[in-house]
Amino acid sequence: MDRRLSTFNIVSLTLGFAFLYLPILLLVIYSFNESRLVTVWSGFSTKWYTAAFNNTGLMDAAWVTARVAFVSATVATVLGTLAAIVLTRHTRFRGRVLFTGMVFAPLVMPEVITGLSLLLLFVAIGLDRGFLTVTLAHITFSMCYVAVVVQSRLLSFDRSLEEAALDLGATPVKTFFQITLPIILPAIVSGWMLAFTLSLDDLVIASFATGPGATTLPIKIYSQVRLGVTPEINAICTILIGIIAIGVIIASLVNKRRVVQRARDERLAAMGG
Repeated sequence: MDRRLSTFNIVSLTLGFAFLYLPILLLVIYSFNESRLVTVWSGFSTKWYTAAFNNTGLMDAAWVTARVAFVSATVATVLGTLAAIVLTRHTRFRGRVLFTGMVFAPLVMPEVITGLSLLLLFVAIGLDRGFLTVTLAHITFSMCYVAVVVQSRLLSFDRSLEEAALDLGATPVKTFFQITLPIILPAIVSGWMLAFTLSLDDLVIASFATGPGATTLPIKIYSQVRLGVTPEINAICTILIGIIAIGVIIASLVNKRRVVQRARDERLAAMGG
């Protein structure tokens, strides 16, 4: 079977990646532009990064975004992992179809509908919009992504390991924390990072749930872009890109190390057997 890439495939891939990543590359390049005009290059400079860090509005919004992303990703990871365990280990119980639909509904629900429904809920229960409502909104839509990632790992999980631990006298709770959790931990970490990234990037749902003192960075950037793109926005977006890229690289290295360690352990076990 010939696996060589044809000229058409190479051109298609090149154009596709250029369409996706060239605008990001231009944004990063122009964040180091000396000129205030974001489309006219006049020399290399890092002054706009200093200006971005001195911009109180941007820094306050970035701090709110970081806190919301961390809290919502952590809670969503716990809830999503529990939901994945229920869907994987308990295949038959009353209301399973309804529970499955409720867990995965945010995956297909338009963000405008999700944001509007959450806004109506917060108004109905008299909850003032702010940090708490934005965090709850992000937990609502990011939990399903964690559930998908963890469930895919649990479906390929070798349950004989758990059965062996239970036969040796371990309690179900001890079996989960000492056997199940370490094995599915890479999937949990991946789900947390996905939820964290989705929270950092969210604009539509946050715009419905936000209130005074809880302006997230995407909302702040969007409100400023409507008046014109400034070099400070390029700088802060480049910082976000760098943070996400570093997170992805660290996750890849950790996952690769776990795969190598697992292969080494299996090889040693086979030699010992």
